[in-house]
Amino acid sequence: GVAMLAPAMFGISVAEYAPNQVKKTVVGAGHADKHQVLVMLKILLPKAEPKSPDAADALAIAITHAHHRQSATLRLKVVEA
Repeated sequence: GVAMLAPAMFGISVAEYAPNQVKKTVVGAGHADKHQVLVMLKILLPKAEPKSPDAADALAIAITHAHHRQSATLRLKVVEA
């Protein structure tokens, strides 16, 4: 609730992603385990060294957001054309 409301009050957009959506974006399978996600993170971001599982999750969510944001932008450009 509040985590979604506070940014909205300042005009900051918020996105939510289900765990399976994050796993599918990063690994290619929605039911991947944390080890599989970590392996793909090391491939996608070779210099990243997440210090905790939460840090790895944050990187995976960032990749998911970047992927979906880019897809949404491309869809908007096609619709506007």
